[in-house]
Amino acid sequence: MPSSNGGSKMTSDSKLDYPKASETLVRGGLYLYAGGLFLLIAFISPYWISSYDDAFSEFKNMGIWQYCFDGFRYPYYQFDKRFTGCNGIYSSEYYVIREWLLPGWLLFIQMSVTLAFIFSYSSQIILSGIVVRYPLQLVLTYEYLLTMVSFVLTAASAVLLMFAVLMFPLNCWRRDWLLYPLYNHLSFSYYFALIAFFFNNFLLCLQQESKRSWEHRKESRNLVMQMYPQNDRHTFNGY
Repeated sequence: MPSSNGGSKMTSDSKLDYPKASETLVRGGLYLYAGGLFLLIAFISPYWISSYDDAFSEFKNMGIWQYCFDGFRYPYYQFDKRFTGCNGIYSSEYYVIREWLLPGWLLFIQMSVTLAFIFSYSSQIILSGIVVRYPLQLVLTYEYLLTMVSFVLTAASAVLLMFAVLMFPLNCWRRDWLLYPLYNHLSFSYYFALIAFFFNNFLLCLQQESKRSWEHRKESRNLVMQMYPQNDRHTFNGY
């Protein structure tokens, strides 16, 4: 009986004796989480471009999903209709002028930011599992692979955001889009997307961590086999 308790205690202690996430990985994760917060605000807020207050423009502000007007009349619409308030770009309110509100370059920015958002948060979910070591067996076994997947997703997110933040200021003052473009200025949602892009560029540490995990994969395999001896023949046979 004593030997049984001693063996149980040893197994319990060995499960706690596993390598923690490195400081570089934790720091990189913090940068990515901060960038994800800025990206979330830029994604949902309608302030990529706004009109100056002194201009008293009928156009007020817009984001990639929403436009806000104050008595705006589209000159090429045959009926005398005024658009007032904030509505989604795909709402029925803007159905008659949606083709004008959503040119091809803005549609591309929508797609880029949406994919960047999905890739960024997918990377953060994977990275959070690596940092907290959950599930422990999976993380210790495939840490190098999970880190590399997180790196690839973050890199893809950074590239897509780069396209978005470069294309928007190059096109937002076009005269075939919003009327009187000189009355408008870039607003905080765009700058938040720009900040998110810079935060995503801290992904180099993920590549370094993936290489480090690959170099220590045999040590991790041996550690997992000691912690989970009942699964060593089945789970790690092809590792």
